[in-house]
Amino acid sequence: MTPRVKFATRVNSEILAKIRGIAAGEGRQLQALVDEALADLIAKRAAGHPRPHVMEAYASSHRRYTTLYKKLAE
Repeated sequence: MTPRVKFATRVNSEILAKIRGIAAGEGRQLQALVDEALADLIAKRAAGHPRPHVMEAYASSHRRYTTLYKKLAE
């Protein structure tokens, strides 16, 4: 198991109240929901942003082969 590290932060009171309600409703600890939310954020950010050089290669290919891509799509 990965060691746990304690940290402090400030959270919008309405968001915290809702998260506490979710935790209580699911019978889970607040800590578990925070872990889940942070892991989801990391996964979302990792998957949502292609590397700039990859996007430039894609754009260059699109500019160069637009006609071919259109024909292939037909």
